[in-house]
Amino acid sequence: MQIIRSGSTPSGPGPQVYFTGTVRIDPLFQMPDPGRTSGAHVTFEPGARTAWHTHPAGQTIIITFGRGRVQRDGGPVEEVTAGDVVIFPAGEKHWHGAAPDTAMSHIAIQETLGEGPVTWLEKVSDAEYAG
Repeated sequence: MQIIRSGSTPSGPGPQVYFTGTVRIDPLFQMPDPGRTSGAHVTFEPGARTAWHTHPAGQTIIITFGRGRVQRDGGPVEEVTAGDVVIFPAGEKHWHGAAPDTAMSHIAIQETLGEGPVTWLEKVSDAEYAG
């Protein structure tokens, strides 16, 4: 058994190469081998968002605060709110972030396969974000 104490892992900014706007990442856990799952609590200020990306084993996000937006490639921009759970299947191109006027936080859970848990792609344009 392992207990990871709240606040024991430093917060960090979402790298500008992968995010638009102000984003804070609070790592929660990384399973030791042979486990492959990791999790983080991610906070997006209004208008902030990820770049387009995929996950080799999929990703689940649990909205913990506020209102946000999510979109899969070819689909509509959809609003999410606290309590919603969004499951992105393996390889599905998508993005997620805050609403234009409201912050959003979520817990992100994904697995590492091959070279990592995520493949980052191009940034989401303002027109794509607006829907």
